[in-house]
Amino acid sequence: MKNPSKSFPEKGVEASSLIPDMQEIKSADAPWRNGKMFGYIYYPGDEAAKVAEEAYQLFCCENTLNPSLFASLRRFENETVQMLSDLLNGGSDAAGSFTSGGTESILMAVKTARDKALADNPDITSPAIVIPGSAHPAFLKAAHYLNVKVIQTPVRDDRRADVEAMSRAVTPDTILLVGSAPCFPHGVIDPITEIGELALGQKILFHVDACMGGMLLPFAQQLGYPVPPFDFRVPGVTSISADIHKYGYSPKGASVILYASRALRKHQFFVHTDWPGGLYGSPSFLGTRGGGHVAAAWAVINHLGRDGYLVRAKHVMETSGKLQKEINSIPGLKVISNPDLSVFAFTSDTIDIFEVGDVLSEQGWFLDRIQFPNALHVTVAYQNTGQADNLLSALKQAVATVKGKRISSASSHFLVSFVKGMSRVLPEKWFRKISSVASGLTTGKDNDKHGMGAAMYGITASIDNRKNVHDLVLDVLDRMY
Repeated sequence: MKNPSKSFPEKGVEASSLIPDMQEIKSADAPWRNGKMFGYIYYPGDEAAKVAEEAYQLFCCENTLNPSLFASLRRFENETVQMLSDLLNGGSDAAGSFTSGGTESILMAVKTARDKALADNPDITSPAIVIPGSAHPAFLKAAHYLNVKVIQTPVRDDRRADVEAMSRAVTPDTILLVGSAPCFPHGVIDPITEIGELALGQKILFHVDACMGGMLLPFAQQLGYPVPPFDFRVPGVTSISADIHKYGYSPKGASVILYASRALRKHQFFVHTDWPGGLYGSPSFLGTRGGGHVAAAWAVINHLGRDGYLVRAKHVMETSGKLQKEINSIPGLKVISNPDLSVFAFTSDTIDIFEVGDVLSEQGWFLDRIQFPNALHVTVAYQNTGQADNLLSALKQAVATVKGKRISSASSHFLVSFVKGMSRVLPEKWFRKISSVASGLTTGKDNDKHGMGAAMYGITASIDNRKNVHDLVLDVLDRMY
C-alpha cells in the first residue's frame, strides 16, 4: 500500500503546533534511549550530546562549500582530519578530508585509486578492486557508481580475509586491495599486515575500512586489549576510512578519509575551470556541506579527549566481552568466530535464530539480522553498557520460547517453504509477483514494524536464485519509500 500523498502547504504552521506534531510522529519510532537497541545509535551521554547539539546549532546555516568564506569551519575541518590522522598514526605527509559518512569515505578511496591508477598506467582498460566477501557493500556501491570492477574473494573459516585468495585474484588491472578493521558482519579484523605485504609486493594501493573501529580500536589497545596492527603503522596501508559518528560519538554525518600522502589525496579532488559560474573545486563527493556536522565533530572530540574516549571504550569492551562469553554458554547459541571488538553475531544450529530475534523484538529489544549463516547481530555502544544482564535474561527467555512453541511459527515456515518452492518451478515474472506479495505479508506485521522478521529473512536466505532475492529487496524498498 502506497503512502498517502501530501500536498505542498498553502500556509505556514506555527512552531507552537508544528513541533508537538513532529514529537507525536516521532513517538512511533523505535526507542533507543533505554539502551535496548544494539545498533544504529552511538550516544556519548547527555553532557557530550549537549555540547554536540550546541556546536551544531552554532553552525547549522553555514556552508563549507567555499572554505575562504568560513575560516572557522576550515579550521575545524582541518583539525578534525589532523586529530584522526594522529590517532591512526599517519605520518607527517598524511592528509585527508571530512566526509558525510563511511559510504562517502569509501567512495572517495575507490575514486582516488581509480584515478591514480589510470594516471600512472593508461593501459588499464578495466580497473578492478579486490575485496573480501565480508567487506562493506559500500565498496560495491562505489564500484557501481565509478564503473570499476569488483572481485570478491572468500574468507577463511574464522571469517577473516583469505590473503592467498586475494593474491590469486590480483591482475594487471587491479587498482586497490581492501581489508576491514573490523568487518561489520562478524566484528573480526582482517589480516592487515599480510594484505599490506601483498599490496607492497604487487605495488597496489591498500585501503583499510576502519569506519567501525577507527575511533575505538586505538583506545581498546591502550586499555590492554590485543588489537592486531591495522593503521598507518602497517607497511602498505595507503588509505583509511574512519567514522566519527560511530565510536567518535559525533552526530550522524561525520567521517574522514585519510591518505598516507598529500600527493595521493590530490586524485580525490574534482576541479572544473571552464564554468561560467567561476572556478569550481571540490575536495570530496558532496558540494554544499552543512557546517553543523563539522563543528559538532570537532567539538565532541575536543570535549571528550583521550580520557573520555578511554572511559567509554572500557565500558563498551567489558560489556561486549561479557555478552559474548554468556551467549556462548547458552545451549544452542554460539558467537561466530572470535570477534576483536564490540561488534559480533551469534547463530544456532538447533533453533531458528530469526524467530529468537522476533521474540526479542516483541519485548522491545532490537538486534539486526544477518545471513550466511543466519544470525543476530549486536553492536555494543556506550548507551548499551548497562543492559547486558537484562539482554541476556531476555535472550534466554526468547530461546526457551522458540524451543517450546515451535508450532506457533508454522505459518512463517509455510510461507518460506512455499516461496522457496515456487522460485524453482515458476517463470521469473510470476515468481517476482508472488515474492512481492510475500514481502508485503512479512513486512506488514504489527510486531515487526521496525524491521523485517523471521519469515522475510527466511525467504531471502532460502532462495537459491539471488536475482530473485535482489528483486524482492527492491520491492521492499519501493514499499517503504
